[in-house]
Amino acid sequence: MQLSLDRRSFMIAAGGGTLMPGAARAQFANGYIWLNEPASWSQAGRTLTMRAEAKTDFWRKTFFGYITDNGHLLGRRVEGDFVATVNVSGKYAAQYDQAGLMVRLDRTCWMKCGVEFVDNVPNISSVFTRDYSDWAGIPRDAQIESLWIRVARKGSAVTFSFSADGRAYKEVRQGYLTDVPALTVGVMAAAPEGTGFDASFSGFEIVRA
Repeated sequence: MQLSLDRRSFMIAAGGGTLMPGAARAQFANGYIWLNEPASWSQAGRTLTMRAEAKTDFWRKTFFGYITDNGHLLGRRVEGDFVATVNVSGKYAAQYDQAGLMVRLDRTCWMKCGVEFVDNVPNISSVFTRDYSDWAGIPRDAQIESLWIRVARKGSAVTFSFSADGRAYKEVRQGYLTDVPALTVGVMAAAPEGTGFDASFSGFEIVRA
């Protein structure tokens, strides 16, 4: 069974699926499902655009004391090691506006990374969560129009890299996540403090490592 979620040709298979070894690459197509589907989104070719809604985020406990799990994620289940890559652009305007990639087991175990707008500066940002969230960011002096984001899983470890041109990547973070074989991998966006913003994702792919 397939469900058409808008007037375009973007199709989502009910219940998701698993990326098998014989299907080495995946793009936004059958097998992807929403966690907290935004009210406004569309796909044209290989570009997905969504509007992150106000007061959305993924965060647990640390420093702020609250738990929020209502950010937007479009992803699918992937078994074993992989490399996921996407080009991200956004009209970042408010504190903590964010867009990028997410790797998720459940609401208490996940990792997100990409661009996050902090104190009027775009940051190369990542959060690892194992019940408690942590955050690390590298401020960028120049306004980021678009950025390539890459996440690689090797066993229980996940690494995060970024690139301005999609060819030369710089690894900025590595950490333990989980040794559970199947995780959800996809694109995410959230607008914790602002009224919402538009984010676009293009060239997304998952390659089995």
